[in-house]
Amino acid sequence: MATLPATRATRRQGRVPSGTPSRAPITRFDRRLGQILDHATAVFCEKGYEGASMRDLSRATGMSLAGLYHYCESKERLLFLIQKHTFTTILEKLKSRLENVPDPEQRIRIFILNHLEYFVSNQHGLKVLSHEDESLKNGLSSEIAGIKRQYYRICLGLMEDLRRGRGLDFNTRTAVMSLFGMINWIYTWYNPRVDGSAEALAEQMGNIVLKGIVHGGKTRRKS
Repeated sequence: MATLPATRATRRQGRVPSGTPSRAPITRFDRRLGQILDHATAVFCEKGYEGASMRDLSRATGMSLAGLYHYCESKERLLFLIQKHTFTTILEKLKSRLENVPDPEQRIRIFILNHLEYFVSNQHGLKVLSHEDESLKNGLSSEIAGIKRQYYRICLGLMEDLRRGRGLDFNTRTAVMSLFGMINWIYTWYNPRVDGSAEALAEQMGNIVLKGIVHGGKTRRKS
């Protein structure tokens, strides 16, 4: 269940503050909003953002329309909160896990594992993020785009560290986008009984990516 730390002011507006999540105690409002986001994610996954209505969302949450509007003023705000909570959670956890890990290959493996661990248990969320990438408008989309750019730049930096550290010659952007292509579509095929745990899947994907880069990237000649 999603749990959203928030200040009193942002709780009234149904939004999460930008930057590092607040350490304020989780309130009844926060817990209920987290439950609403879980239900909204399932509805968007089933019906699509355009096909879902606030009435659909109120039925899924077991709340009246008036009660739902008390927590969030529109379905666009709900989609924004789902995306912001997801990307912020993944980003903050990734930064923490990368601390004090110097090896470039291990850092890329951490990136893959961190991503898969979250989405293996939140496959509905991954489908919503992938399919509704351009549904947000106005300032909401720009805020989410900023968080996603930060996430992309971290992965690009990890690839560049590997390229420099191993003296390899490969296109880091192509490597990053190929990796995202692998890890962002697991909801279409992942089966835990066949594909194993997030850890097992991350190890296999890490081997595919890293062995392809290391063995396929020609060593740069020193001038």
